[in-house]
Parts: sequence; C-alpha cells; structure tokens
Amino acid sequence: MWNDEHVIVVGLGFGDEGKGAVVDALCANGPVSAVVRFNGGAQAAHNVVVDGRHHTFSQFGSGTLAGVPTWLSRYVLVEPIALAAESRELEAIGVADPLSLVSVDAGAKLTTPFHVAANRAREDARGADRHGSCGKGIGETVWYGLLAERGARPGEVVEQQRVLGEPGPAPTVGDCLDPRELRRRLDALARFYEPLIGDGPGVDELVELYRSFADAVRITTGDEAGRLADSGRIVFEGAQGVLLDETHGFHPHTTWSTVTPKNARALLEGCGARVLGVTRTYQTRHGAGPLPTEDRAVLDRFPEAHNGTGEYQGAWRAGHLDAVLLRYAVECCGGVDGLAVTHLDAGGLKVATGDGLEDLPDPVAYLRELLDVEVLVTGAGPSRADYVVRENPGHDRVDARVGGRDRAPV
Repeated sequence: MWNDEHVIVVGLGFGDEGKGAVVDALCANGPVSAVVRFNGGAQAAHNVVVDGRHHTFSQFGSGTLAGVPTWLSRYVLVEPIALAAESRELEAIGVADPLSLVSVDAGAKLTTPFHVAANRAREDARGADRHGSCGKGIGETVWYGLLAERGARPGEVVEQQRVLGEPGPAPTVGDCLDPRELRRRLDALARFYEPLIGDGPGVDELVELYRSFADAVRITTGDEAGRLADSGRIVFEGAQGVLLDETHGFHPHTTWSTVTPKNARALLEGCGARVLGVTRTYQTRHGAGPLPTEDRAVLDRFPEAHNGTGEYQGAWRAGHLDAVLLRYAVECCGGVDGLAVTHLDAGGLKVATGDGLEDLPDPVAYLRELLDVEVLVTGAGPSRADYVVRENPGHDRVDARVGGRDRAPV
C-alpha cells in the first residue's frame, strides 16, 4: 500500500474509528521510519491489540508495539506527567525503554495540571450543558496560548471565555531545558488560574518534573519532519475525528484542534503524502453532541471492549453509518486517497443515505462506490491479526495479512 509514500491517517467520524489499529497495521506491514502526531494531545485513546497485549495509546504513537519511534510535532499538546505514566504502562507489557522511542518538538505547548484543573472547573460549571470535554486540559492549553498571541487583557472575552487575570507566554517543551524561563512561565500560569481553581500544584515540583522529562526524551528543533521524511516513510497519526474539527465540526461539541490533514501537510512543506481516511462500519461518538443516526439497538448489539463512559467525556454512543456525514468529512479533508474500514465483524448493518435507512450487506463495496476510492485497509476485529493491508492498489489486488503469512484476494 503506497509502500514508499508518506501516509496521513485521519478519522472520518467523531473519533474512535480505529485509527490506532490502522497505524499499527501499517507499521507492522512495511518499513516506517516514524509515526508523527500532528494534532491533539493527551486526550487521544487509540487501542492496539497485538498477540494478547493491549495498550491504549495517548501520546506515544500507535506504531510503538511494531518498534516504530514517535515524533510529537509542534501541533501536539504535550502532557509530560501523563507521558511518563504511559511509558510505565508500555514497560509493563514488554516495551523496553519506551521514552527512548519518543522525540518532541521544542515548540509544542505544555499541558499542565493548571490547564487540567481549569478545564474540569469550567465543564463542571456547565452542568447539564457540558460540551463533552475529556477533562484533559486540551482546550484550556490552546486557549491560554491564544491570549498572549492576541495581547488579551483582563476582562476581555476570547473565544467565549472571559480573561480573569494577566496572561503570560504559554510554556513549551523547549522551556523544560531552561529552568529559569520555565519557572517564570509556570508562575504566571499559576497566578492567572488562581481565581478559577484556587491553589494549584507547586511550581517548584513541576519544574523538577519537567526537567526530568527533558532529560528523558529527545527535544528537537529545526526541520525534524524533513529529516524524518528523508530517512524513510512516515505515517502521520491523526487524533479525534474530522466531525470534531475546530473549524469543520459542530460547535460547541468540538475539539480545539485541527483534525484534517492540514497540519501534516504543513509539516511536510510540499513533500507529497497520501491521505487514508478511517471509518467504522457504523457511527459512534463519545459524550455530548449530535449523532443523527443514533440507535440504542446498535449500541446494544455491538459491545465496546475498550470504550465506556468517561467522567467528563460522557457516555459511549452508537448509531448507523451516515453516508451524508461521511461525504462531508471527506470533503473537509480535501478528498482522501484511500479508505480504512474497521469493525467489519459487525453484521446486520444499515446506512442512512439522506433518504432513509438502507441495508448494508457489503460495507466495503458500498463505501468504495459511495466515495469513489479504494478500500486499502480492512479490520474485522480488535487485534493486529484481524487487519489486512492491501499491496499495489489498482494492480494485482492482493492483500498482505498483517498478523500472519497468509495472503488472499480482496
């Protein structure tokens, strides 16, 4: 499958489409120099199952179990404390020295406990009108970063949130190499959020933690994306789904992140890449917000092994495949070059066409015709062994089964 070309993996739903398993399958199927994260932060939850081992990837790239290193680009919001916890989880399932597999752009913004506490305080205050935030501080990190950029003053309203104090420059990963500058920025952050969250964590403790983080991972400057592209094939791993995109999603139930391929293309600076859109055979979403085809019967028929109700995010929901939203998501991406279709083990499916519900006996054939694009990756279960990656699309139509040696025609 595009064996020598960079691939941008993008979810075409409300998230939870199976992007992690798709990235793992691509990395296990052929040489990949790096998995690059190009949006989101610690709220990502990408499930990968390999030979009985399961991990929910948050900040590490989903190619980790295939031995592929991760680069967190400047578009990723980095939470060092959660990253260290994830590293310990990976060690527990047999990954040696996980942090040695991670490099981080110096310009990436830090998500701190101040951001997390503020995010949760705002969501709690919304009561029944919650936005469905993951409670991980993602939107708050982006919002605080906007304040200094826009020269915001106390009392102003920025992106529908009132500025309570005097903002300072947003702390970045690069600041972790400079304890003096890091302390200055964290002190400003603590003062800014005190009216909302009261006394936050100790700044001295955070400085020490972030210095340890800087010692444990490689922090990059310059054109790291270009260097990685020159050294081999990159798989860009998107987080969330296009229907949650900050520009194209349905507000206020959106993420503070660009989910479309835009950031990945910016990192490549004109170097070509193919876009692989990922969709389930039915529609899902987590928490509040629209789900036009929602059907309790779908939720009951397809139990979810790795998703449940989140304290802040809300309940797991499901419905029928939505052809209208799927076409919209592809349009927001500027088109896709191929599809990955997951959860093909689900049966008795239906699709909402805009004119009503129709039976969906063959999702692969239907999606190929609907979007006029090849289905290049298929998943019929949670494990890598359940995934098939097509080789030489448009030619001999032969598959490579990721989890074994057998090959079979489409």
